[in-house]
Amino acid sequence: MIKYIGSKRALLGPLVETAMALPGVRTLLDAFSGTARVGHAFKSRGLTVHANDHNAYAHILARCHVAADADRWTDPATALLRELQVTPPSPGWFTETYCERTRYFHPKNGAKIEAIRERIDALALPPELHAIAVVSLMEAADRVDSTTGVQMAYLKSWAPRAHNDLELRLPALASGIGFAHQLDAREFVARHRADVVYLDPPYNQHSYLGNYHVWETLVRWDRPEVYGVACKRIDVRTRPSSFNRKREIESALAEVLDAIDARWVLLSFSNEGYISRDRMLEMLGKRGRVNVLEFPYERYVGAKIGIYDPQGRKVGTVGHLANVEYLFVVELAADARRAV
Repeated sequence: MIKYIGSKRALLGPLVETAMALPGVRTLLDAFSGTARVGHAFKSRGLTVHANDHNAYAHILARCHVAADADRWTDPATALLRELQVTPPSPGWFTETYCERTRYFHPKNGAKIEAIRERIDALALPPELHAIAVVSLMEAADRVDSTTGVQMAYLKSWAPRAHNDLELRLPALASGIGFAHQLDAREFVARHRADVVYLDPPYNQHSYLGNYHVWETLVRWDRPEVYGVACKRIDVRTRPSSFNRKREIESALAEVLDAIDARWVLLSFSNEGYISRDRMLEMLGKRGRVNVLEFPYERYVGAKIGIYDPQGRKVGTVGHLANVEYLFVVELAADARRAV
């Protein structure tokens, strides 16, 4: 799966085991699904999973990793990826924008990405097979990118992996029942009921759309207007999230919590977040019984490298290299469930 800030890869084991130990858990809602890593893990454990995210790149990741059934799609997807791999490169707007005006990918790979993406749309594939193909391309591009793991900027010199050839591989699929949605988080939890709801919202000023705008463009394939040295999509400016705003995050989270109809809520948050541990306990305690688990983890690789200006000069130092991830386990009181 793609490199991703906020990915629960290191915490996936404890998270899954905590949820599976709760009584009566057969269905799960993942309201901020991101890479869909969590939803995929729970589906692999036999739960029926509904994964949701408002960004297009995250929605297609969920359609691939959660909604697509491995038993149905593994063979046709394998054959399709073999066919797409031999597509001749064809540079155009994507290559110019993300390989020449910027350096997210080497031009040889940008031209290959562009040709394969055009071919995928031309084939008019079923939704699940389309998602698998696009995700395979996204993951292949991620393996040859030239960034520190986010698309706020790119490296001054090509990363060694950027010179490797683009290679399509079958993404991780799971057998069983899963669904992918692209809704506002509050609307999503208001529309669906489950035994447990997992919440992993943005927690500070860093926008996921801003960090992964190239993936949004690769999925939408819409040639957006871009701005700045990083060639970000213009809608990075026009699609803000209340979860990225210190004054709005508490009310936004409260609205999601009030719309939930479930017995259990699992909520991931960081000590870098706008809501403190004690304040989160206070908010959740009004809705039911709360336990909190704590997990130390290292910050993403960009934090280790340091802070640089657009000319590549180091201009600052990072204050800390490790954080604490909190997992709040809430058993909602009967009268605290869905208040809509």
